[in-house]
Amino acid sequence: ELKSVISFTMKILDILGAGDINSAISECKALDSFDFKKFFGTCGLSKKSMEDLRKVFAILDQDGSGSIDKTELKLFLQYFSTDARVLSDKEAQSMLSAADNDGDGKIGFEEFQRLVHF
Repeated sequence: ELKSVISFTMKILDILGAGDINSAISECKALDSFDFKKFFGTCGLSKKSMEDLRKVFAILDQDGSGSIDKTELKLFLQYFSTDARVLSDKEAQSMLSAADNDGDGKIGFEEFQRLVHF
């Protein structure tokens, strides 16, 4: 599993700058301190092209189902940095609730796009 997390992190580093990612990760080291709006702004994802958003979405969508579920969300930060923490249930649920417009319990690409540009 660690090997796959490292390869996903490398793919994200191809899209976003390491310095921006490190800044974003350092802002949410404390438990329950994750703010997705601030994170997307700091890491630069909110300024990226539709193509780059699709690439990041595909990385986060571990099982290739076309959507990101709560389990995948909990590992969210680790895809940006291998030494980042796992999101708490509260943080993952908050992000899911903010994005899940159709109420299916998952985040599709359009919902992800709206979340990033919240």
